Amino acid sequence: MDDDKPDEPYAQAEARVNAALTRLEASLRSLNGRVRSLHRIEEDVGKLEADRSRLANELRQQQMRADKLDKAAGDVSRRLVEAMDRVRTVMTAAEESDG
Repeated sequence: MDDDKPDEPYAQAEARVNAALTRLEASLRSLNGRVRSLHRIEEDVGKLEADRSRLANELRQQQMRADKLDKAAGDVSRRLVEAMDRVRTVMTAAEESDG
């Protein structure tokens, strides 16, 4: 039995080392999972930034188009008023010549 006593501290040390290694492996697995999650998040952020940039460009293009349409609508409105004034003038002149 005295032969077992000297091995006991080594067995206890081995058990502590094995427990520490088990905890270390669990920590590494957890860290690995978090790193993978971080990479996925970084990829998602990159995609979102690309989408935001694309949408910003599309918005600028649509805003320029809307500005052109507003200008064209203003021109059409002005021309329509001018045309109505000319028609009114012609009709007034025609009524005066008939009357």
